[in-house]
Amino acid sequence: MARTRWPIVLVLGILFPVATGEASAQPATPNAKITSALSAAPPSIADKATIMDWPATAGGQPIQLRAGTNGWVCFPDLPTVHGNDPMCLDQVWLDWVNAWVGRTPPKIKSVGIGYMIAPGGGHGSNTDPYATGPTADNEWGHDAPHLMILVPDLASLEGLPTSRENGGPWVMWKSTPYAHIMAPVPPQQQQSTPAPKNRP
Repeated sequence: MARTRWPIVLVLGILFPVATGEASAQPATPNAKITSALSAAPPSIADKATIMDWPATAGGQPIQLRAGTNGWVCFPDLPTVHGNDPMCLDQVWLDWVNAWVGRTPPKIKSVGIGYMIAPGGGHGSNTDPYATGPTADNEWGHDAPHLMILVPDLASLEGLPTSRENGGPWVMWKSTPYAHIMAPVPPQQQQSTPAPKNRP
């Protein structure tokens, strides 16, 4: 597994601002948190990912709930944030977070993928990478379950839609070094498997 800089990753929670949420009444159990984190991505990724819990206090260290083997890191829903927002991130996204936290331009050398496909989704600004709540012009709103895609060349995003209401993928935080593609994921529909026919 690629090395992960946990002291920086722990502040990832401010990507999904807490100003609009309420703390849960009872802390979730470790097993419940693992289940939440696993819901962020397809089983082919989440089942072998490292599961990390958010720090218990501001400035604290994240807590490893389960070791992984595939280089992905998943976090459970942050209970103080409105909505359901567990996530699974690859190393490119984790490096991007380090740059975002330090307010420096990220150096993206390859495509990065982040999963937030659990039912519900979260809320945030579509224009301001550091917004902690709605304003008159920061396009605060609901983000349904989605993939997050980083690209090495931000110029390649020119011409793509920038509105959530587009009905498909759009560019979030355009005109900032932190621009990325948000790709909505439709709810998975359960398909019933027909019963096998009895052979004569």
